[in-house]
Amino acid sequence: MSAWVLPDHIADVLPSEARHIEELRRSLLDTARGYGYELVMPPLLEHLESLLTGTGEALDLQTFKLVDQLSGRTLGLRADSTPQVARIDAHLLNRQGVARLCYCGPVVHTRADRPFASREPLQFGAEIYGHAGQEADLEVIELAQACLHSAGLRDLQLDVADVRVIDAVLAPVTLSAADEARVHAALNAKDVAGLEMLARGLPERVRHDLCALPRLFGGVDVLDEAQRLLQPSDALHAALQGLRWLASHASGLTVSIDLADLRGYAYYTGMRFALFAREPAAGGAGRTLELARGGRYDEVGAVFGRNRPAVGFSLDLKELVAVVAPRPLKAAIRAPWGMDAGLRQAIAQLRIQGHTVVCALPGHEHEVDEFHCDRELVADPRGPGQWTVQIIQTETSK
Repeated sequence: MSAWVLPDHIADVLPSEARHIEELRRSLLDTARGYGYELVMPPLLEHLESLLTGTGEALDLQTFKLVDQLSGRTLGLRADSTPQVARIDAHLLNRQGVARLCYCGPVVHTRADRPFASREPLQFGAEIYGHAGQEADLEVIELAQACLHSAGLRDLQLDVADVRVIDAVLAPVTLSAADEARVHAALNAKDVAGLEMLARGLPERVRHDLCALPRLFGGVDVLDEAQRLLQPSDALHAALQGLRWLASHASGLTVSIDLADLRGYAYYTGMRFALFAREPAAGGAGRTLELARGGRYDEVGAVFGRNRPAVGFSLDLKELVAVVAPRPLKAAIRAPWGMDAGLRQAIAQLRIQGHTVVCALPGHEHEVDEFHCDRELVADPRGPGQWTVQIIQTETSK
């Protein structure tokens, strides 16, 4: 094997993509700051017991583990930043009121979570701690929408669900953890035949409602259908009304609802959502891709001794950059290389003013691909040691 071959699903990021990712990162962080979110930077690795506290088996399997040569303890490379941010909120900030936090940094996965995905996503996220009301749910959705808008994406689709719906349906019965997991898997797969088999022996009303859930997806009218079909309860009413309120206030989004969507069931405690955008494709519309995902996870801080309401979302910048239009190259000034004092002073002054100045090294033509050199620094004929910037004439500008 060649020494320069990288592990599967790990890749270098070359200048053009790196520039685009960095510009997106700055745009997303500025968008979050505009909503009042404060930036935090959790470490890439922590003691394993802290990193995985309360996160469940799924994140454990996704976490790379290594031994600390200083302490001999097992460390983990983070596979998700939310548990770390919950720890920061609980132990370092320890605020009584609302905390709005955002972050952007790499996470590492032992396995790609879907075909062709990177095992080293660049995760951006934003979270609100300390407010249990739906106002925080809506703000997080609106911020996710604003972030995708800042990346140049429009015509977004919002998919919403609520794990409290299945909780309400199963409330009359007690299932083992294994049976409950099988029911959740069948619901996610919309496997009505499998659900009917799993529901044998359950009360008729529970069996009816379980088998109805896979059909309850579509527009907002699904909520009316759910109220008509499912056994009424206070918990079910609260979940459905919450979804109805969010859908009615999701301005500028196409809203769809799927009451059988249980992705992340063990993690979320209420509303969960995903934002989709259509991938650009030559000659027409491309695939519809899920680009941002999140929801309410009120139990995330409990293991750190501070059980605060929490809601947030995250996205992968590497995934996002693959589906948005490239941004224009930054304008730059081309300059000759030389030791003339006037030239060096002119170059330094231009850089202080914020211009990008690319010096052509001796014996080389202009080889910069990531800047658009539309001007050049040339000797001013009015006097020795004087330099001036002039527009580079092209065939189209003549």
